Amino acid sequence: MSIRILGVSGSLREVSHSAQATRFVLEAARGFGAQTRLLDLRAADLPMYRPDDEESAHPGLVEANEAVNWADAFVLATPDYHGSMSGAMKNFLDYYWTEFAGKLFGYLCASHEKGLTAMDQMRTAVRQCYGWSLPYGVSIHGERDFDAHGQVKNAAVERRLRMLARDLTVYGELIHAQFRRDLEAGATDTFAARYRK
Repeated sequence: MSIRILGVSGSLREVSHSAQATRFVLEAARGFGAQTRLLDLRAADLPMYRPDDEESAHPGLVEANEAVNWADAFVLATPDYHGSMSGAMKNFLDYYWTEFAGKLFGYLCASHEKGLTAMDQMRTAVRQCYGWSLPYGVSIHGERDFDAHGQVKNAAVERRLRMLARDLTVYGELIHAQFRRDLEAGATDTFAARYRK
């Protein structure tokens, strides 16, 4: 079965460059044999995470839970707000923990400043949940990298987005397949053992 990659768009803009980049990566990943889905946090409109509240009936949260549990790998995309990820992305990440374990993550950031700290913060959150991260992310610069129709016009950025799609597909399958084997085996000397049911 082909790897399943979920793109999560963390922008609340109606016309979002990070969302456009996410769609590009997902389309490219399909070309490498992946199954893909997009979770648009603007549309999902998740309630603010409150650990003591039961919000499980919220339609956006039902959609997000199903998509997260479906996915074997993720690409997280955010605008750069004051050197950090968007509030919508942070709120999404707050909802999950064990669901991210043993899965590979890639990162996109729409930024005028390369978005390094925003991507590092997403990477830190994922690491705390025992997820794996690609060792690089892709920064995009809105109008400089996309045309008026939302198509990538910067050849260097296009190459990096395709590389991200390829690496998520290939390395995501390797990591997730090994994690599944570790779950099914009786070994206790792997971090996967704590997730065994």
